[in-house]
Amino acid sequence: MCLAVPGRVTGIEDRDGTRMARVDFGGVEKDVCLAYVPDAEVGEYVIVHVGFALQKLDEASARASLELFEQLGLLEEEFGDPWRQAETESGAEAEPGAVTGAEASAATWAAVPKPVEKEGAR
Repeated sequence: MCLAVPGRVTGIEDRDGTRMARVDFGGVEKDVCLAYVPDAEVGEYVIVHVGFALQKLDEASARASLELFEQLGLLEEEFGDPWRQAETESGAEAEPGAVTGAEASAATWAAVPKPVEKEGAR
């Protein structure tokens, strides 16, 4: 399944005349083209589809979407399990009783501070 996923811009550079960003999707970082969102800045959230940032997004909406995607298992489906991938690439095997990547990912998202709605904001 292909999703347009929100992520936080962690770095920006010019690569062969193209503005590129490093974008964090809840622990998985990817290189993303900023050609369609040239005004994106470090710390802002963008919606990304097939390697291209399509638009900027406010933090509360980005976090709500990421939390929902995580609950539905769509982030792991889209990006894979980064802990399992690193384990596989290193040739290491998990110890019996070790926390799996999916469990660690869920714990990480549970620990992310959620935006507090201001009274009367709706």
